[in-house]
Amino acid sequence: MCNDYEQHIRYAEYCKMMQDLALGIPTRQTELDMPQADNIKIGDTAPVMRAAGDNIVELAPMKFGFPPTRKAGPVFNFRSEGRHFSDSHRCLIPASAFFEFSGKKYPKAKHRFTLNDAPFMAIAGIWRDGHGNQPPAFTMLTTAPGPDVKPYHDRQIVVLQPQEWLAWLDLAKPEAELLRALPKGSLAAETVRAGSD
Repeated sequence: MCNDYEQHIRYAEYCKMMQDLALGIPTRQTELDMPQADNIKIGDTAPVMRAAGDNIVELAPMKFGFPPTRKAGPVFNFRSEGRHFSDSHRCLIPASAFFEFSGKKYPKAKHRFTLNDAPFMAIAGIWRDGHGNQPPAFTMLTTAPGPDVKPYHDRQIVVLQPQEWLAWLDLAKPEAELLRALPKGSLAAETVRAGSD
């Protein structure tokens, strides 16, 4: 599953998208709240978008992956099917691309996915407050793979079209309408590293 994504979103590009969607940005936010990164992996800190009032969306730094509750590792992907998120802290994870891996031997082939017809994407997620010395953390929601991801993986993260962003944050639509794979041709894929034979 997706444990690696890219964040090369220019802050001006982010502000324009928010303006086009009629979503406000806190005046205290700057380009420093949208740091660039080639690879954001489990345990890294990255910006997430969360509701902060009437049609206001703020960027907040959080750790990628919920802390483990047992002996298992951090929870970085969370299955969405059959679940309800009205009592959850919902968020969007801004990304210029996400990566999936295929193959049985290491190093596995690495595939980069981008959203067609949009300057960047937002991945549906949930977040939790930190406890003790732990910072707030987020995880990505997953669903059955759509036609663009199915050739590479048997699950995929939920990528939301920009017009659905506020609906996820406010839960203005049923989860089943939002948390599903996009139609064929929505995502472009390129192999950025060949796998081991």
